[in-house]
Amino acid sequence: MADPRSDQELMAAHVAGEERAFDELVRRHSERLWAFAIRTLGDSHEASDALQEAFLSAFRAADRWRGEASVSTWLHRIVYHACLDRVRRRRTHPADPLDEGTDVPLPRDPMADRMTVLAVDEALDRLPVAQRAAVVLVDMEGLSIAEAAQVLGVREGTVKSRAARGRYRLAVLLGHLRPGAGNDDAVPDVEALGGGLSSPAGGER
Repeated sequence: MADPRSDQELMAAHVAGEERAFDELVRRHSERLWAFAIRTLGDSHEASDALQEAFLSAFRAADRWRGEASVSTWLHRIVYHACLDRVRRRRTHPADPLDEGTDVPLPRDPMADRMTVLAVDEALDRLPVAQRAAVVLVDMEGLSIAEAAQVLGVREGTVKSRAARGRYRLAVLLGHLRPGAGNDDAVPDVEALGGGLSSPAGGER
């Protein structure tokens, strides 16, 4: 049976020394945080390592959580920084390109939908990390602008600006997915591509 206590109560119990309290937080949030990590990094192995590092950091730093943000937002922020660390390492020590057979999870959709997801993956991969993170948090994870600002450590207006620029660039890159698209000069509406944007996607460069 799932623990009925709130995230805040579990955090307090963990800090007080209860052994299983943090395990429940991991169980409760790991799926969503995994999706966030893999959308940010685009590599399941890197995302797994980043998530493990983030949970270890959160485990050790729990006594410094003061409740200014929700536990979920706090965990997202730690995962985001773990992903950024891996992005920086990747830039310093470039790895060999992944095979196309890498085990990044794909949704069990018809082939046409899978091709759309792959196109969105590739488009997200071309966004700067700041824009991608804003789009992922707000449009995919469903965080509010205020929550995303807390995760990214920036002002709300910065999140709005980054998300707007990211959506515009995605609209341009994914214009061919719009029904009846054929005018290369037309800027497509990102909202029309919402089905693709709801799927796991995107690695950093």
